[in-house]
Amino acid sequence: MAFTSLETTGWSTAAFGDDVQTSPGELSALGSHLRQCKSASGRFFAARCVADSMHGFAAPRLMTTLVLALLVLAAGVWMA
Repeated sequence: MAFTSLETTGWSTAAFGDDVQTSPGELSALGSHLRQCKSASGRFFAARCVADSMHGFAAPRLMTTLVLALLVLAAGVWMA
């Protein structure tokens, strides 16, 4: 029994036989990515990491965080 494929194996590269050139959209995306990478290693990188983790903790628990902050403030005023 012979097996015949119904699909042809006609593939081509992304350039479709033309010269490979970078589009303006690709260059813009690359520039944006490189700027983001450069800014990620700036002087306040550690501070941004701490702020992001604090925001990630506090944002889903907004009301609980507000109540705890008010309790801490009230305890500070009461102790003074």
